[in-house]
Amino acid sequence: MTLDGLVSCLSSHGPGETMDRFVAAVAERGMTILARIDHAGAAAKVGMELRPTEVVLFGNPKAGTPLMQAMQTIGIDLPLKALVWQDADGKTWLSYNDPKWLVERHGIPAGMERTLGAMADVLAAIAKAAT
Repeated sequence: MTLDGLVSCLSSHGPGETMDRFVAAVAERGMTILARIDHAGAAAKVGMELRPTEVVLFGNPKAGTPLMQAMQTIGIDLPLKALVWQDADGKTWLSYNDPKWLVERHGIPAGMERTLGAMADVLAAIAKAAT
């Protein structure tokens, strides 16, 4: 499922396992995990309920820096992020921004399509491994 540049993949694993698998797949590809944010845990700390919802920030400066050199505003979307969440039916999803969509959003100059295409391919492979 893709909506306005957001790719969402149904997972056959629970939220925690999906995120653990995603993080492992990212690390296996030599990328850096910068943060893992448990939104449901934060909600619980203030007495609120939220279905499992977790974000991970990750990336590789060798891929991201040339994009920011071409158009610095893409820095708002980098490092890359992935969201693992559970819907009202108890299904687990993995969502991320399609790097090709970032071309539209930021007006990346011609010549960067190959980098963004490679990022999209890597993200799809990581998502497949995680879900």
